Amino acid sequence: MNKTFKIEGHHAGKRLDLVLSELIDDVSRSQIKNWIDKGLVTVNEKPEKSSYKVKVDDQVAVTLEAPQEPEAVPEDIPIDIIYEDSDIIVVNKSAEMVVHPAPGNYSGTLVNALLFHCKDLSGIGGVLRPGIVHRLDKGTTGVIVVAKSDKAHASLTEQFKDRSTEKIYYALIYGVPKENAGRFDKPIGRHPTDRKRMSTLTRSGREAITEWKALETFEKFLSYMRIRILTGRTHQIRVHFSAEGMALVGDEAYAGKRAVRRLPEGPYRDAVSSATRPMLHSASIRLNHPISGEEMIFEAPLPDDFKNILEALRDISE
Repeated sequence: MNKTFKIEGHHAGKRLDLVLSELIDDVSRSQIKNWIDKGLVTVNEKPEKSSYKVKVDDQVAVTLEAPQEPEAVPEDIPIDIIYEDSDIIVVNKSAEMVVHPAPGNYSGTLVNALLFHCKDLSGIGGVLRPGIVHRLDKGTTGVIVVAKSDKAHASLTEQFKDRSTEKIYYALIYGVPKENAGRFDKPIGRHPTDRKRMSTLTRSGREAITEWKALETFEKFLSYMRIRILTGRTHQIRVHFSAEGMALVGDEAYAGKRAVRRLPEGPYRDAVSSATRPMLHSASIRLNHPISGEEMIFEAPLPDDFKNILEALRDISE
């Protein structure tokens, strides 16, 4: 990995190790300190200590040898295929499945299953992410599109980048918004203290836009939402709603393990207490076929656990 950063004003005066932890995703601050101690980080072409306070326009360079990535292994895992041709495959992802191999999850992923099923995934994403052009969190269900050819991969990547696709989600959240519809546009970046989470409370966030509409509300306690995301930031929907005090039902990372206790004892609390994952579903994706250009819409029905909770809430409200 070779990365170079030019220090901007909002980082000036901060420790070198802290600034790099904010600029480089998925790397702990302790690991960055280790790099600095080994002389793998320079400031203006000179090594500095972790405690060095960076200045505006400092040129910070990180030079590492690329680690040898383990290869994803084909595995005979059942997958729910919505559509497939020679260039793309569209899958209805289950809640328990991780999209691609990563530390702690090198097997049992969607990539492992697709390598067994397809044999010909696009190689652009690397040995651990072949064909992957967008992701769904573990726990999130629904539509995910994967490229089978390099040409398809390039086209789909560009469509997601230029926002010509449309991604629709359904979610169940705590609370009821003041308006029936709205839009969140707070930038999202790495959480300032918890590297496993994302946050809107960051100076180095990237643009994130979420549009939403309340389809149903259940007294003042819960809302069933239709959501459209115009950007694809990590945990975007979960972060935006939790930042507004309306975290997703079942989302321990952003709502807390005891969030259900916010509800008064009774049928509403009982109905959502069975949620073992964030109640978030990728319902549809509209895009142009990467080769033919034909507009296509792929849809996936609500999974049973989400549907059962929703039906229970409707019964209660009636």
